[in-house]
Parts: sequence; C-alpha cells; structure tokens
Amino acid sequence: MEEEQGSHVPPLSSEKSSLQGLDIAHAFFKPILQSAPPSPTKRHTKVSVIGAGNVGMAIAQTILTQDLTDELALVDAKPEKLRGEMLDLQHAAAFLPRTRILASVDYSVTADSDLCIVTAGARQIPGESRLNLVQRNVALFSDIVPRLASHSPDSILLIVSNPVDILTYVAWKLSGFPSNRVIGSGTNLDSSRFRFLIADHLDVNAQDVQAYIVGEHGDSSVALWSSISVGGVPVLSFLEKKEIAYEKEALERIHRAVIGSAYEVIRLKGYTSWAIGYSVASLARSLLRDQRRIHPVSVLAKGFYGMDAGEVFLSLPAQLGRGGVLAVTHVHLAEEEAERLRDSANAILEVQNQLHPHLGGGGGGGGGV
Repeated sequence: MEEEQGSHVPPLSSEKSSLQGLDIAHAFFKPILQSAPPSPTKRHTKVSVIGAGNVGMAIAQTILTQDLTDELALVDAKPEKLRGEMLDLQHAAAFLPRTRILASVDYSVTADSDLCIVTAGARQIPGESRLNLVQRNVALFSDIVPRLASHSPDSILLIVSNPVDILTYVAWKLSGFPSNRVIGSGTNLDSSRFRFLIADHLDVNAQDVQAYIVGEHGDSSVALWSSISVGGVPVLSFLEKKEIAYEKEALERIHRAVIGSAYEVIRLKGYTSWAIGYSVASLARSLLRDQRRIHPVSVLAKGFYGMDAGEVFLSLPAQLGRGGVLAVTHVHLAEEEAERLRDSANAILEVQNQLHPHLGGGGGGGGGV
C-alpha cells in the first residue's frame, strides 16, 4: 500500500462530472422563515479506513449498512481501484443510510477522524504464521501511522492488520497517542468463533454463550474455560457439581478449531473478510456510540495478571467507549490460564525485541517517532 512521497491527489468525493453546471439545489428547496443555523453541539462522526482490500472494504461496507458514521474516508495506494470501490458504494446510496463517502491516496482526506481503522498490510499467505508478517508490515506502518496522527490527533486508532498485537504496539509507539486510544482488533473475532463452536456443540444460540479467547491473536492464544457460561450458568462448575465427566482434550479440540479456522478460510477462499468486517463494526459501534461493552481486544497489558516483563499489547476483556479503552475487567483466571497468558506475552515480546530499535522507548502520549 505504499504511496509515492510528495504526491497529492484530490479527494475523489463524488461523481459530479455529468452534472456540472446544473445547480438546482437552491431552486429546488425554499428555506423556512426565521430559521437558525445548525446547533454547534450537533455531533458529526467520521471514520477512516486505511486499505481498500478485501478486509478494508468488508469493514467499510458493514459500517455503512449499520449506519455508524456520517462520513467515511477510504485511503489506498491504488487510485483506480480506490475510485472504483468508492463509486460502487456511492451507487448504493438509495439503499443505505446517508453517509458522505470520500476516497484518496492522500491522507489529508482522513482529517478530523473520530476513528481510524488500519487494515493495510501484506496479505497472509496460506500456512503462514501471523508473526511472520511483522517485518513486512512495520515499514508500512512507519509511513501510515504518523500521517494519521498528524491529521487526526484526537482520534482512536483501531489496528486490524496482522500480526495485530505487535502492529498495535508499533502504532502506539509511532503515533505518540495515550495507550487507551490505540486498540487492536485482537481476539474479538477469535472469541466469536469460540462462542459459535461452543453454541454449536451445545445446540444453543451463540448470543447466549459468554466465552473469551485472550492473549495473542494467533497460535499462543488462551481459551478461558473457567469463565464460560451459557445462559448465565458457569459451564465447568455446573459439570463438576452434576458430576458430569468431561475431558480437557475435548475442550482443547474446540480451541484448536478456533485457531485453525482463519487458516481454513484462507486456504479455501484466499482471504478472510466478512467475519472480520462484522467484528470490527461491532468494535466501532461500542467506541463511537459509547456503548461501554466488553470486548476481548488488544490493549497495553503491562501490569495485568502478572505481566510485568515489558510493554506488550495482547487481548484482554476490555470495556470500550468514546474514550477508547475505559478499563480492563477483572476476569478470574485459573493459575494455568494466567501462566499461558504470560507465555503468550513473552512470545510477542520476543518478536518485538527484534524490531527496529527506533521503536523502543517512548509511547504513551508523546513518545512517537
């Protein structure tokens, strides 16, 4: 998604060429008497999506259909594809809530965004670990993130590109934003897959299943079996009280299916898009509408559950609202789960320590590069 330095392409805001010279808006409408200008307190929401690939457009399309923003800005390095995607969405205007759609290769189009969603990055190839993507994407983020921070210094950064935990850390360092305003999509989708598989196993609705995957969005993720409940009933303690036998191996098979599900989709169709689109839209709703819902997302985890070795972002159940991450919930972890979570943090730190040295230090409201 590299952009030529110094290039400036005006926003592709609309398809007006065929209507130039036909300004009938003033003639078509007549204002009412003694009207006042719009209230200055009226909230105008803007979301920017960086990367117009399959994931970025699935997110943009879901945000549009769910009426989550007044203005949507798309940025990509390929101007023709970008214009095509923008026009394709604009042509659906009669079927969608009214949203102004902008697109440009120039980051100025993202100015004053409330939420910047970064999906740009090298695509994961079949069989490739998310962690193997890191070096290819750090250089890209060094170009993207400072531009977003410059144009929208008060925005929330939501990182979707993989490996998401490390790139969320990179975005935090490069932006200089406080840690509560830099979030990774993390295991929000993993947890949705987890809930689906448990619900399917028990033949219930997935919305009635409370279950979290935490830690790395990847192979070292941790399933919090001790916190699973169905219809408010804690599953493991229920089985123990009823003296119903269960095997840990059966539970781990479900967890392995969660880890492997993304790889399976990539193998079958080449990429994932729809599920992450819905997942990120749910995060956008919680953030922009101040829903204060709990999502397992990638946050600065230092100081939680004994993770004091270094600054690492990984997924924990966090309360999200208009200020970004409002708090991390006090979920009870079994000792084995806490140990595996710390192992997950160490796996991420090991890769982070190999990154370019200019990413070390700083962060947290002024330490950007």
